[in-house]
Amino acid sequence: MSLPCKTGLTTSDGRDHLNVELSWEDIVWSDPDGGKIVLHGVLPTTVYPQALRPRMEWHALALLEGPEIEDVWVLEEESEKESPGINLASAILGGGIDSALIEDLTQLDELQTGRFPDPEPRRLHRLALRHNRPVYCIEPTLDDSAWEEQRTLEAKASTHWRKLLSMVRIGKKWRKAVKVRIFDAVPPPKNVAKDMATAAVLTAAWWDLTESRINASLSNARDKRFAQRLRGALANEREKHGEAATLLLPMVQTWRPAILGMLNSTPKPEEIISSSGPSGQQEEE
Repeated sequence: MSLPCKTGLTTSDGRDHLNVELSWEDIVWSDPDGGKIVLHGVLPTTVYPQALRPRMEWHALALLEGPEIEDVWVLEEESEKESPGINLASAILGGGIDSALIEDLTQLDELQTGRFPDPEPRRLHRLALRHNRPVYCIEPTLDDSAWEEQRTLEAKASTHWRKLLSMVRIGKKWRKAVKVRIFDAVPPPKNVAKDMATAAVLTAAWWDLTESRINASLSNARDKRFAQRLRGALANEREKHGEAATLLLPMVQTWRPAILGMLNSTPKPEEIISSSGPSGQQEEE
């Protein structure tokens, strides 16, 4: 796939970039109350090279997941030890948008893709555990009534008969979504495989189709709640580290502008506590 590039956009620090959504730079948001949140863009199931890994000092990790993700990652690791590739095979056989993404990612010879658990978030999670850094699971649990209603509304929207019917022709929709995103490609940094740009385009197409299953109102409500909880997590770290407090957030590359926009609206911080993950994990830094 030959990838032309779009120009004319900038990152939050004001520097020119070809496209903010697919930029390889981490986006840093400074809280007016002090501290910062680093939005580290990741590509699903893809191993990140050293050149794209965060290099700044950070004090805590945030995940746009519920606390169950830690157990899910452990189970995926155990299943991989017993039957290498079983999670990849399951993802492809599952069909739908996720399958389309994984199938195309695994065709990129220059990259390590189709890896489970999700390599970059899990790497950072293991690193946080190793160094006793707090981990904040930003998605509320379903015993939170407001979040239960949010998830219920999302489920209703995504299972509307028109949405379900459109999934029957997912192959055509997938090809169209990828074609639309091709011109947003941004070349990766020097010495990073060019296939990373293709993986970013595929991920952007996947995210577009995933978000299209619900409406903009629900997406905005979700992102606002996440921004409130992110600010709450940062407030906790500010009590310990002051103005230097840094919260690292690995997240889907294309999702970052939406979360950044909500953070820029400075919603009221929501109280949140860090989760406790499995101990004794080892990490290759």
